[in-house]
Amino acid sequence: MCAAVVEDRDLAEALADLGAARAEAGVGLAGTLQDLAALHAVATGAHDGLVSADPDAVPTAMVRTTALGWSDVIARLSVGREVEDPLTGLTTVGYLRTRLHEVYRAARAEGRSASEDYVLLTVSLDSPADGYPRMMAMVLMADVLRTAFDSGETVSLLRSATAAVLTKRNPQLSARCLHARCMIEHRLAADPALHACQEIRFQQEPLPADHTAACDLLASL
Repeated sequence: MCAAVVEDRDLAEALADLGAARAEAGVGLAGTLQDLAALHAVATGAHDGLVSADPDAVPTAMVRTTALGWSDVIARLSVGREVEDPLTGLTTVGYLRTRLHEVYRAARAEGRSASEDYVLLTVSLDSPADGYPRMMAMVLMADVLRTAFDSGETVSLLRSATAAVLTKRNPQLSARCLHARCMIEHRLAADPALHACQEIRFQQEPLPADHTAACDLLASL
């Protein structure tokens, strides 16, 4: 990758190889794009040896090529163990159904209702955009949700443009949702190619009475 930059060659193949190599090494997409940001910061502009690696400053075409190289390897490695979505890194809806089953069992054992302690938060891109813009917007959104809800919550991909967070009820939930929304909007606004995807909807869904009804709810969201 560095040789291609120094020699001013076309970077497409090297970027795809970089993404693939990082995936093979077990590095997540966020870490891979951070590596790319560091390379981009060093290779562009004037600096005194100290650079700030900002993923939002990397050209969209470079991010796309690297992400596709990364996702190709992850898709191959994920065959037969579909617990996580290979592109976003979020857990699958099947995993969320299993997690909900555990929540309902625990609530029943304690003589409580699952909705007393848990709530399902849905986060959607309310946009007609499709294809690459939506894909990259979901990658950015997934990274924010994993960061904002990192205390044992289950963060899953429901649809191509909808994620869900199974989280405990607590007084800080509204503030955490607002913080996550601001982070997502900031990241999307930084990339002109994603401006059509800037409408974000957060919605809290109370858990139904039983697990079967909860699975029906997931199918309807």
